[in-house]
Amino acid sequence: MSPPNDLPPSVAAQLQGSSRESSQEKDVRSELSSRDQSASSSDSSRTSIKGGAAAAEPDVEKAGSLAKVQTARSQNGTPLQQTETRQDGSEYPKGVKLTLISVALCLSVFLTALDNSIIATAIPAITKQFHSLNDVGWYGSAYLLTTAALQLLFGKFYTFLSIKWVYMTAIFIFELGSLICGVAQNSVTLIIGRAVAGLGSAGLFSGALLILAHSVPLATRPLYTGLIGGVYGIASVAGPLLGGVFTDKVTWRWCFYINLPVGAVTLVVIGFFFPDPVQKKPAKETFSERLMRFDPIGTLIFIPAIVSLLLALQWGGTTYPWNNGRIIGLFVVFGVLLLVFLFVQWRQQEKATVPPRIFRKRTVLAGSFFAFTVGSAFFLFVYYIPIWFQAVQGVSAVNSGIRNLPMLLSVVVASLVAGGLITTFGYYTPFMIFGTVVGSIGAGLLTTWKPDISTGVWIGYQILFGIGIGAGLQQPLIAVQTVLDIEDVPIGTSVIAFMQTLGGALFVSVGNNVFNNKLISELAHRVPSLNPADVVRAGSTNIRGAFPADVVPAIILSYNNALTLAFIVATALIAVSIFGAGFMEWKSVKGKKIEAGFA
Repeated sequence: MSPPNDLPPSVAAQLQGSSRESSQEKDVRSELSSRDQSASSSDSSRTSIKGGAAAAEPDVEKAGSLAKVQTARSQNGTPLQQTETRQDGSEYPKGVKLTLISVALCLSVFLTALDNSIIATAIPAITKQFHSLNDVGWYGSAYLLTTAALQLLFGKFYTFLSIKWVYMTAIFIFELGSLICGVAQNSVTLIIGRAVAGLGSAGLFSGALLILAHSVPLATRPLYTGLIGGVYGIASVAGPLLGGVFTDKVTWRWCFYINLPVGAVTLVVIGFFFPDPVQKKPAKETFSERLMRFDPIGTLIFIPAIVSLLLALQWGGTTYPWNNGRIIGLFVVFGVLLLVFLFVQWRQQEKATVPPRIFRKRTVLAGSFFAFTVGSAFFLFVYYIPIWFQAVQGVSAVNSGIRNLPMLLSVVVASLVAGGLITTFGYYTPFMIFGTVVGSIGAGLLTTWKPDISTGVWIGYQILFGIGIGAGLQQPLIAVQTVLDIEDVPIGTSVIAFMQTLGGALFVSVGNNVFNNKLISELAHRVPSLNPADVVRAGSTNIRGAFPADVVPAIILSYNNALTLAFIVATALIAVSIFGAGFMEWKSVKGKKIEAGFA
């Protein structure tokens, strides 16, 4: 790429003569010579720029997807100066402004992840107040359905509309949904609020990463992505704990009210401090041409496809048997609509929700598979480990959240350490491989839990699994930002975020069916005098008070065996994620590439 004609003074640097020039300096000199013969001299170690000052004009590279201006090196090989700018030519935010933006993004990601799990421990209080036991499944699935269905569409919004205003709109919608939930006077209103909050949530996680991409240079971005990943891990694991505290100490409504002040802070900071990137002015278009940019046909096919799949998994084996006509019909509808959606994407090409050329990229394919499998495993353990502590060890919902802290802390620490090391060394693929190997070992050890397990063992196994998750979970997001042009980053990021969400949604439902079927089988075998349905209705926290003492150990063992079978599902998922890690390209955020992997 040709260097700019006029360089800012901060880029030019003195370069003393040297008989050993780097290949980069030679390339710079050669290109300068071809553009301005008067700038050459007989001394090949000097380049004259404006008034005879000895300086080397920088080589302009494209590091990943953002323009990077790098100066020549001095005699000892040390970079004289490095200036990095956004694609629109403006400087990245720095100092206090960057700090405020980073904190605001962490807060929004915290709220997004928190809403996935905080309601779990509040559900008993909600159903008691609204007399709505039959609606329990909808409190979680309404949020999940709208989030998963619209994540890819938000990728289009971020591509063609103002990043700042799309993100702020998503926050506003999320806040509105939280307010509706907080003031709800009946179950239907609460479900509507959860669905509205999910609409906003669909654009928050990918939007935060996209704003980060326009706030921090690619070479240092992994550290900030690691911070966001750590916050996501904290919120995912701490959700049930906070939900229990709010429900016990104040009211379940604070599970939603907490979003309002925190979201308001994010709105103000992003609105005032994030400089919206200057976008290319499109050619004059009619309204219909502009509308077609957002692939309305593909969206109208994709949304009911995802809703059908999630409803089938939500209802199958619980509300209806798996062989029920409704469940079979939902799966058939999903399959047909998915095929139609893929055909539409192929026909639409660049106008598709996900242009085929993006999904054909090796890193995007491998990263999507990795995000799907590792995200599924993580959410399975986040969901079922607290239940294990409540059912098998007999602790309260709050204490089960406290006992989940070893995994939380290790995820956070590993995420930050991995981000710092990637910033230093450049390569993210080794951390994905490390994460899947260590995470698989930790997950396998978690499947060995027994009712009489020692404290040190359940702490240690959680830490090992958390290290693996923290090291690998966020790296596909860095990978797509490294290999894609900045114009494609919104869609690539949305694809990875969608795969994580979809994986969690699918396999929490799969895990629930595995757990329930195994529990009923175990109870029928170990305590034939009891009706398994009565044990299930009693709940995991009421075992010791609802049944005679002589059958309690058998019930606890049945719960243990059923839960560890769900753990095995999670272990299998993180184990196969090695294929995603192995097929990743070895690219560096610093601009280098090594061909490696399984292919």
